[in-house]
Amino acid sequence: MLILQQQLQLRPLWCRLLVQRGIKNYTEAYRFFRPSFSHLHDPFLMPDMHRACERIYDAITRNEPILIFGDYDVDGTTSVAILYDYLQQRGANVSFDVPDRLREGYGLSMAAVDRAIQSHARLLITLDCGMKDISSIARARQAGMDVIVCDHHLPGAVLPDACAILNPLLHRPSTEAYPYSALSACGITFKLIQALDAGGKTDVNILDYLDRVALSIAADIVPLTGENRTLLALGLKQMNLHPSTGMLALIEASGLSRDPSCPIGMRELGFVLAPRVNAAGRMKDAHTAVRLFTEKDPQNARELAEELHQRNQQRMENDRNIAQEAMEWIENHPEEQQRKTIVVYQPHWHKGVIGIVASRLVEWYFKPTVVLTAADDQQLAGSARSVPGFNLYQAIDACGHLLERYGGHDYAAGLVLPAHHLDAFRETFENVVSSTIQDHQLMPAIYIDAAIRPEEITPAFIRMLKQFEPYGMENEPPVFLMSKLRSITNIQPLKNDHLKFQIQRNNLPPLEVVGFQMAHYFDLFRQQKPIDICFTIEENVWNGQSSIQLKLCDMRITQASI
Repeated sequence: MLILQQQLQLRPLWCRLLVQRGIKNYTEAYRFFRPSFSHLHDPFLMPDMHRACERIYDAITRNEPILIFGDYDVDGTTSVAILYDYLQQRGANVSFDVPDRLREGYGLSMAAVDRAIQSHARLLITLDCGMKDISSIARARQAGMDVIVCDHHLPGAVLPDACAILNPLLHRPSTEAYPYSALSACGITFKLIQALDAGGKTDVNILDYLDRVALSIAADIVPLTGENRTLLALGLKQMNLHPSTGMLALIEASGLSRDPSCPIGMRELGFVLAPRVNAAGRMKDAHTAVRLFTEKDPQNARELAEELHQRNQQRMENDRNIAQEAMEWIENHPEEQQRKTIVVYQPHWHKGVIGIVASRLVEWYFKPTVVLTAADDQQLAGSARSVPGFNLYQAIDACGHLLERYGGHDYAAGLVLPAHHLDAFRETFENVVSSTIQDHQLMPAIYIDAAIRPEEITPAFIRMLKQFEPYGMENEPPVFLMSKLRSITNIQPLKNDHLKFQIQRNNLPPLEVVGFQMAHYFDLFRQQKPIDICFTIEENVWNGQSSIQLKLCDMRITQASI
């Protein structure tokens, strides 16, 4: 840290935050604070990239029908949209397809291959899927199609029979691994476009696609490190200055402001825009999302965006009802609360929202969770979510002998199993997790980055802190600690169990503190003892006026020194 402090001429606090984020020298710090398109890796460092480009060039030259197939979520639909748009502009004979979530589920199904055969496709490109679709890709190959797989899911022991596999997690013995392994599927798709565009001068401005790449990064919760951070920063800039026609329509339908003083950031991507795009596939047909992100006519785009907005309203109602049912079932089965996992099932739950419900249950109970519903008369479909630090995919993989198919990441997975395997899966999953998870992983923890004094929070401090944005996985908002606070005033319990108070400072304006759903701490102040608080720092903009707010994470009476 001392070397970094000398190189950057920054105070120790900022160097400590950089080191905690894996930044060790001036060059890495420069790339962190000043992301640039030139910082992106050469796309041809990805194994099979040359082969993929050559096959696509050949298909364009021969006017062969190309079919792009992608997943139904944000990462999949944005991937399909940008590659479809790019290949159209390059004069390709291209079409796209996305699966019906309720009838087909995740991945390249046999039904999807049948549609590809009917379309007379000669080249099939799978985006955000393909690594586990061995049988389906084999059938496509038998039908005379070449296949290119672009996926970021973990490879299995057997690889698909594809002419090219673009996956930064895939390590081939004869080639160097790609320098960054955590790209979203849309990030991989953008690297493919970047490589295709390097083949000669075109009229396509590939920077226009970065707003959709940014949305995929936020929605898929990939680490905001390295190339992801660069793509996200560039994408947010594109989104705020020159959004695509479809993205602009979605922003307007969502009621977001385009005021330059309050730019769209990670919160808006993750909690406002992404749910509306996901609602396309969750509630009906993900083709709507692809059409929105490839639409050039503003009026058509507004109609598509409004349709997604309405679907999201339906999704939220389903989400609330199912989450309530699941929690009631858990509370009515006390023995479940002694387990280290949650596996809940009801046949009538909507398949499109069980992933969201699983995330809510993890937030509430802090255990690896699987939510299942009926896929058909004989099969169940499920979504799984994990707690920080526990590899969910490995646990699901250990149950693979009970499953029809599955896929996912460390923290999220999807699965299909025969209905008669439900009880066996529940017990096996519990046994696997119980034998591998650590007790501390089942307890929510707050990791404090640094201790500071109230007087340190100045406009200069806030300007420096903002340079650590955008925040997300592996670049969380720094959590600060203030200890032994006495000058606390204007303590107010608010509606919805919120709490608000001020910290007075000598010769400086007071600091506003808000604790969401923390009104139960109100009685601590009655003891009239010093208080410790941990918090993140946010900037609020209202009517063009900016103010600083401390968002409370936790608080306690100051402990006596030992």
